[in-house]
Amino acid sequence: MTTLTRKQTVISMVILAAMFFIFGFVSWVNSILSPYFRIACELTHFQSYFVTFAFYIAYFVMAIPSGRLLDRVGFKRGIMYGFMFMAAGMFVFVPAALTRTFGIFLAGLFMIGTGLAILQTAANPYVTIVGPIESAARRISIVGICNKLAGIISPLVFAAVILKASDAETFRLIEQGAFDPATKAAVLDELIRRVIVPYSILGAALLAFGIFIRHSVLPEIDTTSDNTSAGGGEDRKSIFSYPYLVLGALAIFFHVGSQVIAIDTLIQYAGSMGLDMLEAKVFPSYTLTCTMLGYILGIILIPRVISQKNALIVCTVLGLLLSLGVIFLHTPVTFFGHKVTLSLLLLNALGFPNALIYAGIWPHAIRGLGRHTKTGSSLLIMGLCGNAIMPQIYGLVADKVSLAAGYWVLIPCFIYLIFYATYGYKIERWTKRQ
Repeated sequence: MTTLTRKQTVISMVILAAMFFIFGFVSWVNSILSPYFRIACELTHFQSYFVTFAFYIAYFVMAIPSGRLLDRVGFKRGIMYGFMFMAAGMFVFVPAALTRTFGIFLAGLFMIGTGLAILQTAANPYVTIVGPIESAARRISIVGICNKLAGIISPLVFAAVILKASDAETFRLIEQGAFDPATKAAVLDELIRRVIVPYSILGAALLAFGIFIRHSVLPEIDTTSDNTSAGGGEDRKSIFSYPYLVLGALAIFFHVGSQVIAIDTLIQYAGSMGLDMLEAKVFPSYTLTCTMLGYILGIILIPRVISQKNALIVCTVLGLLLSLGVIFLHTPVTFFGHKVTLSLLLLNALGFPNALIYAGIWPHAIRGLGRHTKTGSSLLIMGLCGNAIMPQIYGLVADKVSLAAGYWVLIPCFIYLIFYATYGYKIERWTKRQ
């Protein structure tokens, strides 16, 4: 295990917490960006979820190159490059907005996702091995709070900066086809160009933060000898010879897919209950608030009261039960003045168990990899492409059947997560040793 002083550990955690805040701010704004683009770029539900697809498919495509980049240049320089990629993606929004071309927006989102793939490949193993492996879920919970706090803030900031009080009526008129073609084009151009200033400012800020990280006191970590005593106890030839890692990457896929569905679909699902975008914008924040509560409980209870292994089991089972409730419980309720159904609130509540699932999978999957730690981390980061694939499946079902029926995709996700939490993480070899 790489040994850091207490001061180095504290400084590292502060910097990592700031990074995870940025990850959350950039990522979770997609929950309002998708419905906004659906209107401004005249998209179907299925097409609008390409916002999420383009953003997160970069994790699958670029995760292995990200691991190789970190092997070549180290963590700190790699982190700087990650922020540079994100900033470049933000700047691509300028020509995309000026031409109202959805394809250029998707290119910018892919670049942002590429930067995040590099950053996540560096940051997640860093949090895991910066201290004792048995308390890794606790540290992941700490940075997770920062991530989800940003997620609560970002849709509200986006709405405050981009949306106007009169937009509800404008959106209604667009949906009804009340404008002639020339007027409609002018209105849509004005809507989409509102993203230029905030994304330009954010891009400049990310570029500055990346340079700061490069020259900060954040220490480099040598992962070539980290955690070699855990798991199988010997260094193997390939990351694919660690079943618990491969199965863990699939667990990450299903977990993040279910998580992003429970957040990025909320505004459009609330819209099916009669809420406009300005009223529905708060619901992703409710989910992320539940997630923060889960993280706080994780910090308090793990490993003092409950082990991260048992916490993972409890959360996966609870996730399955809540998903069944989302599908079957449609009783009308009033929540903070919003007239919705119980299904929507149970979707919010999914944020609670989702908090500790990610934190529980990583320590199980990353243990004992030795010199394969960075590459193994890349494989787990590839699992984040579940954020890209699962919303597309949801959107396809939503267009073909209904928004409510789309949530059936949550069930197989949580069934697999229960398998990994109870048995999959224990599998040391693909076949029994003779």
